[in-house]
Order: sequence, then C-alpha cells, then structure tokens
Amino acid sequence: MKYDLEIDNVVEQIKKNKAKLVCLQLPDGLKPEASALVKELQKKVDCEFVVWAGSCWGACDTPVGLKELNFDLVVQFGHSAWPFY
Repeated sequence: MKYDLEIDNVVEQIKKNKAKLVCLQLPDGLKPEASALVKELQKKVDCEFVVWAGSCWGACDTPVGLKELNFDLVVQFGHSAWPFY
C-alpha cells in the first residue's frame, strides 16, 4: 500500500470495540486503494468490511442513514487525525 493509513491503529480500534461489521469511509482519492486496504485488514482481524461508495468531503460528511445500518464501527480516512471515542 502506498499510503500510511495507520492500519495498526485501525486494527487496535476494531479489536477494542469487538467490531464485527466495520464501515470504511474513504475520500475519493483513496477509493482505488479500498481493495488493498480491506485485504490488509482481513489478514489481521476477523470481521466484515463495507466500503462506503459515496463521496466523503471530511469528518463532517457522515453518511445519512448510517446508524440504521448497524455498523459496529465507522472508520473515516482523511488528511487530519481525529481521536477515537
């Protein structure tokens, strides 16, 4: 993978939250890396991943209806670090 997407941090959060269904939200420029990202994560954790296909313009751009999809964890990738809660 040609970007540092902090895979170890994502894996840590998935394990910490015991997530089984994880939504990955990527900005349009990183979407071509989605398959490689999912493959890398699947080597390290046992859960299902959904790559959100809609546009993402930043952390304030949370998809409408996300709560109803019952994801255990949503991971947004972008330019600035945001703390996990």
